[in-house]
Amino acid sequence: QGQLVESGGGLVQPGGSLRLSCAVSIITFDIYLMRWYRQAPGKQRELVASITADGDSDYADSVKGRFAISRDNAKSTMYLQMNSLKPEDTAVYYCNAHYRHTYTGQEFDYWGQGTRVTVSS
Repeated sequence: QGQLVESGGGLVQPGGSLRLSCAVSIITFDIYLMRWYRQAPGKQRELVASITADGDSDYADSVKGRFAISRDNAKSTMYLQMNSLKPEDTAVYYCNAHYRHTYTGQEFDYWGQGTRVTVSS
């Protein structure tokens, strides 16, 4: 079993920055694909950024150039540095750990409880 705990959310003014953390309790953290999702009020959950076990990252178009995802395998922690925040970034942010066994196809998915980010003046 795995446990993910997000932190770092809060209220920030437009143009400000926040750094989200996701502390992960999975023995084999370093093999998992890690992702940040967000869900704004009245909207579906959307993928914000992902980082592979090898450190390759990808971003939603809406956050490219403003957000940066990273991971520290030694600390079993993932981060999301959010800069130049906009009101439309307001959402609950969730971290996700995903692994698919190469040979059996068995998949493992773990979710955090979410941390709220509010961008408002």
